[in-house]
Amino acid sequence: MPAQPPNYILVVEDDGEIRRLIAKILTCSGYAVDTAEDGAVAWDSLQVNDYDLLVTDHNMPKVSGVELLQKLHVAHKVICVIMVSGAIPTSELDSHPWLKIGATLLKPFTPEQLLAVVKNVMPAMDGASG
Repeated sequence: MPAQPPNYILVVEDDGEIRRLIAKILTCSGYAVDTAEDGAVAWDSLQVNDYDLLVTDHNMPKVSGVELLQKLHVAHKVICVIMVSGAIPTSELDSHPWLKIGATLLKPFTPEQLLAVVKNVMPAMDGASG
């Protein structure tokens, strides 16, 4: 069976400890991971790299998670998204149904919960690159 390249994930989180923890969990599970400390840095990374998945916080300085999704939508960039946040911005997401989110994960979470959500969202991507 030929080795498949790992899925490429961008983790956006303004809390350095949580960002490193998420990146470590994903890297140890075989994913290729880049990180960004806020939505503005993430947007720059999204301009130059093709990611399979975006794991983003919502409450961040400069550009929030929802603002980042709005930028992606305007730029016609399609990427699967998991929003990981202490408070999911349900009203904002409901008022912008075109902001597509694959899943949400409420903080605090366990490594098992994170990996389960990533695995649930990723299968939709698996057949797309063949």
